[in-house]
Amino acid sequence: MRLGPATPSARRLPPHRPRPAPYSERCSPGLRVSPALGPAPEDVERRGGRLSKMKVTLSALDTHESSFTPLVVIELAQDVKEETKEWLKNRIISKKKDGGAQLLFRPLLNKYEKETLENQNLYLVGASKIRLLLGAEAVGLVKECNDNTMRAFTYGTRHTFKGFDDDNDDFLTMAECQFIIKHELENLRARDEKMIPGYPQAKLYPGKSLLRRLLTSGIVIQVFPLHDNEALKKLEDSWYTRFTIKCQPTDSIRGYFGETIALYFGFLEYFTFALIPMAVIGLPYYLFVWEDYDKYVIFASFNLIWSTVILEVWKRGCASMTYRWGTLVMKRQFEEPRPGYHGVLGINPVTGREEPLYPSYKRQLRIYLVSLPFVCLCLYFSLFVMMIYFDMEAWALGLHESSGSEWTGILLYVPSIIYAIVIEIMNRLYRYAAEFLTSWENHRLESAYQNHLILKVLVFNFLNCFASLFYIAFVLRDMKLLRQSLATLLITSQILNQVVESLLPYWLQRKHHMQVKRKVQALKADIDATLYEQVVLEKEMGTYLGTFDDYLELFLQFGYVSLFSCVYPLAATFAVLNNLTEVNSDALKMCRVFKRPFAEPSASIGVWQLAFETMSVISVVTNCALIGMSPQVNALFPESKADLILIVVAVEHALLAFKFILAFAIPDKPRHIQMKLARLEFESLEALKQQQVKLATENLKEEWREGEKEKAP
Repeated sequence: MRLGPATPSARRLPPHRPRPAPYSERCSPGLRVSPALGPAPEDVERRGGRLSKMKVTLSALDTHESSFTPLVVIELAQDVKEETKEWLKNRIISKKKDGGAQLLFRPLLNKYEKETLENQNLYLVGASKIRLLLGAEAVGLVKECNDNTMRAFTYGTRHTFKGFDDDNDDFLTMAECQFIIKHELENLRARDEKMIPGYPQAKLYPGKSLLRRLLTSGIVIQVFPLHDNEALKKLEDSWYTRFTIKCQPTDSIRGYFGETIALYFGFLEYFTFALIPMAVIGLPYYLFVWEDYDKYVIFASFNLIWSTVILEVWKRGCASMTYRWGTLVMKRQFEEPRPGYHGVLGINPVTGREEPLYPSYKRQLRIYLVSLPFVCLCLYFSLFVMMIYFDMEAWALGLHESSGSEWTGILLYVPSIIYAIVIEIMNRLYRYAAEFLTSWENHRLESAYQNHLILKVLVFNFLNCFASLFYIAFVLRDMKLLRQSLATLLITSQILNQVVESLLPYWLQRKHHMQVKRKVQALKADIDATLYEQVVLEKEMGTYLGTFDDYLELFLQFGYVSLFSCVYPLAATFAVLNNLTEVNSDALKMCRVFKRPFAEPSASIGVWQLAFETMSVISVVTNCALIGMSPQVNALFPESKADLILIVVAVEHALLAFKFILAFAIPDKPRHIQMKLARLEFESLEALKQQQVKLATENLKEEWREGEKEKAP
């Protein structure tokens, strides 16, 4: 069966290229694939990032589809055997009852095009409309109903949801469609196979995820979702192409990238605006009352209240936002084992499924006998580097005092700049070591893996970035050096992050993009190479590893602003200026530097909320201690330092108590969200009661019928 080309609509074509002629008018041969794929795909259009229009008969679920929209790309290794490709294709397109994913699957290039172009083992995956709707029910997507409530989508009640129509394909966003396809691919599990066909060494056992095994075996190189160039261009125009101060289009970001990334940009925007009061109040303190530490009591107290209020208010705003998106009420399914988890095959006592089992005591031994000593060793090395930095500071100060030249005054900032660069390098090297160790600990769940990784990284980064400041403040007691070091570390780290995370990768990506375009334009093949160019370009892009590094950067910035606010109140001003450009550079990174990540549902920023709250508690202690060390406050207690210490501790405890009372007094969810959630819970209980009554009634009827049969002669 001859299929039309898997090309997107005219919106994918560069402006100087005309729309390709219909397939029947072109001279290049069509792609030949298995008849199981159904009728010939046609050139179709997507509207606003949504799935393209597809004529589907909703009365029967099958893979026959009048149009094919490529959503996900699978890249295989170059030397993959044909029997492995055929087996993988059959598992993807087979019906669910036969253990398949029941998706649409086709190669990017046909046989003729492979001979003309570079032979790429690239395959496109799509899905029929009804398959996506059933997948939305399987993953538990929550949508808005016609009565303005949020409910889990079910195919049987699809017409009760707002915006749904049999002829309307805007109901599911493209990001949601790609998330569903990812879920279906990851849930392809081994049945009777003992190994991957063609690879006897790649063992399989019942229930094992095929995609994860293919990835770990190197047979599948990568799986990634395709960009939608038209929707991406619209998002860029409303997001970062115009350098003006404006609100983030979080709903549009969520529609294209998913909730996890939208929450990060929402938090980045919120945190930036929340820093403005600190910057406005801190600027006059910096300019007019530099050495009057007793006057900083008001500023420090405001800082403590500010840090509590902004985190509590964020939780309320986050709850409203995620309720609107449907993730706040989205039910979590039982978490599957993470891809790297290994052990002896056995039966999970909770699910009854066959999966690897690994003794908990072995994991604990690895954590306490290997990981913990390694982390302590890294912390010791960080302190050793810190002492070298202080030796450099002493050398630069001695050189400046001996020469008295203005030029040597510049040298006073060189040690801090070098130390800031070394800190960034050490943080990145430690990150790789922490990932290896956490993976080696063999955690079963992805959530446990992430929690242990975040704990390792936060402990090291906190000590590595702030140990020198604590040493200067409480050991050397040099407030001038503390201000200088804090300013240098903050500004240098911000500049390095902007360059390393966004600007340098974007420049390298632009060079690669031009090389790919020249290569494709030089082709003599009589084909439409638009989709080929897009896929080849995107597969070489970097892989976005998640929001971990982005949140970590904000966490450290929050520490610089809050920990030593009474010494350097200008920190908030520099943080605001950095974040105004950070929004644009991070948006550029997401849209033009990295592959499009799969959308991931999220109801909050997770463990980072706790990390920020912990930092705000530590800031209470440090600011109280710094104020207690000031000469003006010490002058009030010339005879008894014990009284001073007791008063500082009492004030610190009072502020902490006030902080916790304030956090408790501000509800995590707005009242109207609490009412809606309670209503949903009540309706769920009522539905469960009705179901139980119905079942009991049916059982009684069945028993009555059986009794009547026994009475009958």
